[in-house]
Amino acid sequence: MNHRIKLEHIQAAMNVIDPVFLNTPQFVNEPLSSVLGCRLLTKIETLNPIRSFKGRGAEYYLSTLETLSPRPKIVCASAGNFGQAMAFAARKRGFELTVYASVNANPLKIERMRDLGANVILAGEDFDAAKQIAKQYALEHSALMVEDSLQEAITEGSGTMGLELLQSSEPLDVVLVPLGNGAMINGIARWVKAHKPEIQVIGISAKGADAMEQSWRLNKIVTLEKINTIADGIGVRLPIPEALEDMRGLVDDVLLVDDRTILHAMKLLHQHLGLVVEPSGAVGVAAILERPEKFRGSSVATVVCGGNLTDQQIKLWL
Repeated sequence: MNHRIKLEHIQAAMNVIDPVFLNTPQFVNEPLSSVLGCRLLTKIETLNPIRSFKGRGAEYYLSTLETLSPRPKIVCASAGNFGQAMAFAARKRGFELTVYASVNANPLKIERMRDLGANVILAGEDFDAAKQIAKQYALEHSALMVEDSLQEAITEGSGTMGLELLQSSEPLDVVLVPLGNGAMINGIARWVKAHKPEIQVIGISAKGADAMEQSWRLNKIVTLEKINTIADGIGVRLPIPEALEDMRGLVDDVLLVDDRTILHAMKLLHQHLGLVVEPSGAVGVAAILERPEKFRGSSVATVVCGGNLTDQQIKLWL
């Protein structure tokens, strides 16, 4: 199969992405594993300047634009973490960046995007509404619209996590990956399935934002009028067709988890690993909590993909 996500590009990205985002800690915490009934390897993507894995894809993608002259003005939409990643990479490489975010977006993430030099415009009730407005703005201003999970290089940058996971000495049975627009799972799955096809790759979405799960399962685009979940980082209403196509043959299953279970998972990660994890980063643990029999006795990996919580959220949820 001639896949649009190239293994050689994932390998090459390891030499391009800022080292602050690479070779992140991945380890088994035995007390947490005991609670969950399986051997759980956690890959921690929150110990970097933006507290998120998104820096990998943004760094690699913008590196592919550095030779353009003149350099394009760049526009993207974000729930917060991708915008921070794009702002970090754009400032480093001298690109002008405008980020559209929902009027209901996490205020901490908005503040950090601006601190990193992005022009942030708040519009729309949720991420997908903000993205539609961003597309129109890019069209009217002759700017380059960047969509997380649409551009291959973003997914290939995320795929470096799969490369690193397979460097672990753990004999993995399953990798549980938060599923939003799909860049993370498609990048990881592309590398894992090429090198260890026996490992299951399972996406995890929130029950209140199941457009990707339905679309993947029914093999057609399913859109939602609204979402209802605390996991804003994976709250997708309008799936990207190319990302869904990327999942074919790579992703073994997609599971849905409840917000209440996500909160339980966040508290367990805080208690046993000392981490402040946002809801989207805890869904892998939530999936094990909701289906203990499915993973009992297995060697499981999950990506703790983000840790941006406001003070109020920390007090309320942790």
